[in-house]
Amino acid sequence: MVMKGRNYRAAVGMAYARREYIAGVPQPKIAKFTGGVAGEYSHKVMLVSDDGRAQIRHNALEAARVAANKILQSIGESSFFSVLKVYPHIVLRENKMIAAAGADRLQEGMRRAFGKPVGLAARVDNGQTIIEVYVNEQHVEKAKEALRVASSKLPIKTRIVVEEVSK
Repeated sequence: MVMKGRNYRAAVGMAYARREYIAGVPQPKIAKFTGGVAGEYSHKVMLVSDDGRAQIRHNALEAARVAANKILQSIGESSFFSVLKVYPHIVLRENKMIAAAGADRLQEGMRRAFGKPVGLAARVDNGQTIIEVYVNEQHVEKAKEALRVASSKLPIKTRIVVEEVSK
């Protein structure tokens, strides 16, 4: 039985982030947490969690960041600044069971076994900002489109919020 991302979506149990006790914790797949050029922008467009408490795997966060930055590149590298606001601290573990051909029943194995680390996840609460994009007024629609595409890469419901940045 292969564990999929949906098995880790619900944030149940204690968060496990103590890397010093686990050998072989994978590195986060997120290449960069910022994109574009930092500067003075008039609007902030945010992708906000709208789904209660959940976990987002690090490869889903990277896919969302790449998708958003790809669309934002069309307005120019110096016309936006994007920030990924969550960090995948939680270590995801899997106790792999053998389900080979010829086995008439699944192995029960050790109950409540610790498992090997298989990935990382970020826990997000309802209303927490996942990605922020700073743009000027003429590029707000493009930023909304970029975050809409990015939200399709995430396993939770999200909403897009636009704010004017006060000077």
